[in-house]
Amino acid sequence: MSFFRITLHRSSIGLPERTRGVLAALGLRKRSQTVFHPVSPQSAGMIMKVKELVKVKEVERALTPEEMRAERRPEPGFWLEKAMPR
Repeated sequence: MSFFRITLHRSSIGLPERTRGVLAALGLRKRSQTVFHPVSPQSAGMIMKVKELVKVKEVERALTPEEMRAERRPEPGFWLEKAMPR
């Protein structure tokens, strides 16, 4: 079973109540928040209503909150991109 990975990319400030209601039904409240919904015609219809505000990717499985946190965590250490002149 595949899932839609939906991330809120743009804010809903100043948009009609109906559009904000669709985002609330999807479970999106804050920018950069990501939710997973199973692929279905109902989910696809809600996504089409707010397609300008969200980024959507189809994935094989929904990630757990721990996996999402680990995905955002940077790799340990640091890289020296360019030495500063002295």
